[in-house]
Amino acid sequence: MSDRSARPARTRFTRAELESFRDAEVPDLLPEPGRLRLLFVGINPGLWTAATRTHFAHPVNRFYPALLRAGIIDHPIDPANGMTEEDRERLRARGIGITNVVPRATAKASELSREELRAGGERLVETIQRHRPAVVAIAGITAYRAAFGLPKATLGRQPEPLAGAELWVVPNPSGLNAHATVASLAEAYAAPARAAGVLRD
Repeated sequence: MSDRSARPARTRFTRAELESFRDAEVPDLLPEPGRLRLLFVGINPGLWTAATRTHFAHPVNRFYPALLRAGIIDHPIDPANGMTEEDRERLRARGIGITNVVPRATAKASELSREELRAGGERLVETIQRHRPAVVAIAGITAYRAAFGLPKATLGRQPEPLAGAELWVVPNPSGLNAHATVASLAEAYAAPARAAGVLRD
């Protein structure tokens, strides 16, 4: 029996409960050393993510539906109730990791300062150097531009690697990104997944 079936579903938090997780940090999800092929990078944890200790956890976030539609994962994940250890292990087994540019949880990414984003960019470089993913996919062009001082950067594969990893910038899956759909996100995420060998045609 999975740990999800052993606990009651939790689909909502009060505002006070969520606010209690402000500034909390969420552990990176990473495979064993040498097994990381594709590292997805969020901007920073939202309060729902901090509450569930699960990346991209808000109920309207389209990250996991997009991964499923792209074929990057083959089992649906319900992160809003907290990812199970079985969910995490499936991602690790496929060589997929998840981290953030800035580890501090906020209600909105716009609460982050430019200095935090720059420091987060340096932290990300250190993470890449330690874990050596083949491909890195940063979800959010605005945060990428700020973190690395590249105001003219565009979405897609970047011309230069980051700490030795092939670098892609992909759309943010947040529900606040009205320009993206599950279908368009799936297409965008499939490209770095193919480059990493996680997804094959």
